[in-house]
Amino acid sequence: MEKIIDILAAELNLPKTRVANVCALLDEGATIPFISRYRKEATGGLDEIAIQSISKRKEALMELEKRKETILSTIEDAGKLTPELKSKIVGCFNATELEDIYLPYKPKRRTRAEIARGKGLEPLARIIMAQHGDDITRTAHRYVNDKVADTDEAINGALDIIAEWVSENEAVRNTVRGTFRRTASITCKVVKGKEEEGEKYQNYFDCSEPLRRCSSHRLLAMRRGEKEGFLKVAIKTDDDQAEAGIYRIVKRGNGEASSLVGRAAADSYKRLVRPSIETEFAASSKEHADDEAIDMFAQNLRQLLFAPPLGHKRVLAVDPGYRTGCKVVCLDEQGNLLHNDVIYPTPPRNDFTGAAKKVSNLVEAYKIDAIALGNGTASRETEKFLTSLRYNRDIKVFVVSESGASIYSASKIARDEFPDKDVTVRGAVSIGRRLIDPLAELVKIDPKSIGVGQYQHDVDQTKLKQALDFTVESCVNSVGVNINTASRELLTYVAGLGPQLAKNIVEYRAQNGDFHSRREIMNVPRMGAKAFQQCAGFLRIPESSNPLDNSAVHPERYPLVEQMAKDCGCTVAQLISSPELRTKININKYISADVGLPTLTDIMNELEKPGRDPRKGIDAMAFDENITDITQLHPGMELNGIITNLTQFGAFVDIGVHENGLVHISEMCDHYISSPTEVVKVHQHVRVAVKDIDLERKRISLTMKGIKQ
Repeated sequence: MEKIIDILAAELNLPKTRVANVCALLDEGATIPFISRYRKEATGGLDEIAIQSISKRKEALMELEKRKETILSTIEDAGKLTPELKSKIVGCFNATELEDIYLPYKPKRRTRAEIARGKGLEPLARIIMAQHGDDITRTAHRYVNDKVADTDEAINGALDIIAEWVSENEAVRNTVRGTFRRTASITCKVVKGKEEEGEKYQNYFDCSEPLRRCSSHRLLAMRRGEKEGFLKVAIKTDDDQAEAGIYRIVKRGNGEASSLVGRAAADSYKRLVRPSIETEFAASSKEHADDEAIDMFAQNLRQLLFAPPLGHKRVLAVDPGYRTGCKVVCLDEQGNLLHNDVIYPTPPRNDFTGAAKKVSNLVEAYKIDAIALGNGTASRETEKFLTSLRYNRDIKVFVVSESGASIYSASKIARDEFPDKDVTVRGAVSIGRRLIDPLAELVKIDPKSIGVGQYQHDVDQTKLKQALDFTVESCVNSVGVNINTASRELLTYVAGLGPQLAKNIVEYRAQNGDFHSRREIMNVPRMGAKAFQQCAGFLRIPESSNPLDNSAVHPERYPLVEQMAKDCGCTVAQLISSPELRTKININKYISADVGLPTLTDIMNELEKPGRDPRKGIDAMAFDENITDITQLHPGMELNGIITNLTQFGAFVDIGVHENGLVHISEMCDHYISSPTEVVKVHQHVRVAVKDIDLERKRISLTMKGIKQ
């Protein structure tokens, strides 16, 4: 473990003590949010991203240790394990190098070399490989027998063995890897006869570019086209350079034996080494592209989950439509369904009068504070109708993304919640709840279905799930959760809980009523001391008599805060409500062996604003009321827009027409940027100009250059 900690510290450029403390906490079962928030003294204030990096790399190195054990056992069983080889394997911490070391000892299939060995030709291969004598034909004659017909067969069999040796040579494989790194290109061609069917991949019908410069979105597009049968993708390198590198390693002199070794090396490269290294580079380039796409997806998801909430307000939510009308629901401050109905203000009925009367009555009857409108079909027409009405109070209309609402409405979660309502009502409820609290609602949907990111179905699904789950967990714990109103799905992501404890909390709440203190959480079935330690600081109880129960102060630090209050001659509640009292506190006085300035600073920040929500306030988006269709656009037109998705190549922007426009990364600002996230984020309101319109393909090119934001 000591060696692993050394490697982690060196690779991540972190002090060894911090890495060791993080590893120890992880081994004890501590969660990343808990370590990041409540163990800052041990970690030196490392954030969740750094702690996750330690955790992931530690797991990878532990898996490598298990692989070493398997390899050592296999080689030992074969009777080929020497002290030098064992030391080499034990000291290797690179997965590729480890497999190269193991390759010569790996159990073989029935290869050409194995067949030749079965004919007794390995001694001849050693003679040729030594490259001392030149009369190889005469030497080969000694190996002609009932299994070997003639000297040609003997020499060819020996060369097959040499070709395998060459392919298993670490230096050979590394020199070919070096050639691939320098010269590899990825080429893509359309499958003959698939031109029309695979038209969406026409940009890749005949292209080639250096592999190291191929962007992640282009590589993933090529691989998707290949998977769907429209494209042929290959990775090519400078074969002459690669072969020359191999010759320098294995050939000695210019005699007959050396010539035969060169022949075997050329065969080895074409038949064994190149296909193997090409596969390796195809996998590593795909892995790199996956990592970039997953990272972008996670960033987008984080921004979406951190979208500003309206807060506990009564909401009228509308799922717009044409023929079947607009589904309307009324929700209370907690997102509970109070009423559902249908209005028809859009074609073909155009029942403005009836719809206006119904909406006005609902706003009055249910004391509605705001309107949430889905951004799908008929959204602009419905928005125009809703904003034209006169209400008896200030009512704002917020356009809300519908992405994933249909997934939720058909899910078991929605069916269990609204068994007697159809999918359209459930979808409208989801739209309304997204306005009240986006985070609480979006956790009910598989993150892949939320509608952000690129090529989410083409990347490594295990890695994607891990990254997105971590992102959701991070967001949920950053905001905190009201244990008395949170859904089971939301509670699942609280540090230390998981599905079973979340279910137990909801069932306990249903049987016993609301929680009145954090101490009561210990009464939940299967809630042990460790789980409580991990989750307690992230659960909020606004109704508790102890104000600290509605803060991010961990229960283990309650005695410390109580001592502060006692020293100030007041109660904890008075300490929270009085800035003057808090200014009297000298936090240095409370430093101890396990509590340092980081924790004390966090406590003081919490006492200033207990349970504060890190998310910002919400603003309504105002589209140009005169623009509702792509045909109304023209180059140079400036419009308001909202970022709906970010990819490596740019940002998709809703400008109030059915089709989203694209701001290419090169059109975001006047200087070079490597990622759109340097300039914009999901749900950001932006000002854009129309650059070009392709009516046939329904594509809108936008720019942000020279436009004041």
